[in-house]
Order: sequence, then C-alpha cells, then structure tokens
Amino acid sequence: MTDEPIQPTTPPTIAVISGGVGAARFLRGLIAAVDDPGTITAIVNTGDDCTLHGLSISPDLDTIVYTLAGAIDPERGWGLVDESWRAMDSLGRYEAVRPQGSSAAPRWFNLGDQDLATHFYRTARLAEGATLTEVSDEIRRAWNVPIRLVPMSDDRLSTIVTVDEGAGAHEVSFQDYFVRLRHGVPVSSVRFDGRAALSTAAHDALETAHTIVIAPSNPIVSIGPIRSLPGVDEVLAARREHTVGISPIVGGAALKGPADRMLTELGHEASVVGVARLYAPIASVLVIDTVDADLADAVESEGLRCTVTPTIMSTPAIAESLASTALDTVA
Repeated sequence: MTDEPIQPTTPPTIAVISGGVGAARFLRGLIAAVDDPGTITAIVNTGDDCTLHGLSISPDLDTIVYTLAGAIDPERGWGLVDESWRAMDSLGRYEAVRPQGSSAAPRWFNLGDQDLATHFYRTARLAEGATLTEVSDEIRRAWNVPIRLVPMSDDRLSTIVTVDEGAGAHEVSFQDYFVRLRHGVPVSSVRFDGRAALSTAAHDALETAHTIVIAPSNPIVSIGPIRSLPGVDEVLAARREHTVGISPIVGGAALKGPADRMLTELGHEASVVGVARLYAPIASVLVIDTVDADLADAVESEGLRCTVTPTIMSTPAIAESLASTALDTVA
C-alpha cells in the first residue's frame, strides 16, 4: 500500500478595499504578514482621479505603488523621495500671459519631475486603448510591487464635494477641495458623478477572496466611491462574515486628512462608533485602536464584533501586527 500524494493547498486570498496613504501603509504591513504577497489584491479608489496638463492622474494608485516600492516621500506621505520640481516652477513663466478664465498651467497641484513619468506613461497607454486595470498592472510591475493592484473601475467616477468658501455653497472636484483648498473649508455634501461599473478584476477579487479588509481610509471619500458602484454593497453584505474593517478614526480624530471633520460636517459621529455604523451592513468586525478601548461595547452595540489593538502604523512592526490581527478576526 502506498501513501497517496499530498495535494498542494491554495493559500487564502485577501482583498483590500483601499484609499491612499493609510491603505498603503496597511498593505505594506500585510505583505510582511503573509507568506505569499501574490495572494493580495488591493481594490483602489479612483474617485480622486483627475486630468491636469492633459495628463491622467491617479493619486491613490500611485501612492500605493510608490509606498510598496519603498520610493514614497516619508515626510509628505505622497510623491517620490528626493523629488525635484523644476517643471512646476517653470510653469510660473506663463502665469503673466495666461488669458483670464484659462485653466492652463495650474500650479496648485504639484507634480514632481520624476512623478511626471508615471502620468506620461498612463496617459499614453490609455490613449492607445488600454484599460486603467491594464495600465495599473503595468505600472506596479515596473516598480516591482508584489501584490495585485486594481482600480475600482475602468470607467471615470468623480468625487464631487459641495463646499462653502465664504461666498456661498458650490461644487468642486475632490482635488480642488483637498489640495487647492487644503481641505480647510466646510463640506455640506459629497456625491459621485459618472456612470461607472466595478472593474472585472475588482469584482472577481471581492467574490472569491477568503478575507476582505476595509483599509483604514476615509469612509466617505476613499471607501465611499467604491461602495457607490452598483452591486458592491450587495457583494460585501453577502460576504459580511469574511469582511473586517479597520477604523481610520483614533481618539475621535483622523491621523491624516479631513475624515474626522468630514464625518461631523456630513452628520456622522467622528468616532469609532460612527465608523461602526457606516460599516455594520458590510463588515462583521471592526478593528479599533487601544485609545478607544472604552468604546468597544458601543461598537458592538452597532452589530459588529470589536477587536482592540494598536492601529497607528508608526513602525513596520506595528503595521504587520495590525495586518495579522485583522486577518485573524475573520479566519
């Protein structure tokens, strides 16, 4: 009698619903926490995408690529380390001759000289007929990023924010709000403009992943655009027992960006409890920081299990531990 051959096992796959900086840091920890980074698919928000200088720009996709490639500027949290800005500086020459009402040569959105190469490549490939999914995969391979990186959609969906700059409420693009206005003005509404569908790669990842993680990203303008796509919340609700969210709010505040103020301005509670209410229909677990341990019961009263662990990813070890803890909650 001979022993039957041992059949190889397929490692569990992981889908991460991702925004920019917080998701990038989490993904870096997740790569360290798993045996095979190739089992990870990041589904990335593209509601922030914009066109400037005729170039197609995908800020969240690029932030994740640069972070996982070890090339991100560690102080800014975006753009490339050791970047130069000669092209942006040179645009100043044209400000005096630009006709009134022209949008040519804007300088409020900085694009570094090295960073421009990514946008040149993306723009040229899209013009050739490639999908954003195809181009994003080419870019991540060029930077030797080991995980799958897919945009939420191959269609354009734009995050539009209603703000009040002192002259009455009006709508602006997300980048206008976030960069030009430095997210320093009140927000009264957010909507997502465009007819877009979840990309095939993103849909397949959500349907088949052993574990789905909602990264510690802004629930309104990073996770919200993905959830707004037709069918996404239905898929997540069906996979709820396999889905864990990580709160981007710690001690009632966002670690980076306007998530806390935006939650309050839009009628939500800027706390882990407020995040729990938003995620309860689609996630069975919420991971919160030790600072908020006293709110664990309140989180669970919203219908989720609560796990308390350090979530401020100030070191690679903390990020790896956070990733491991998140995976264990729905193992």
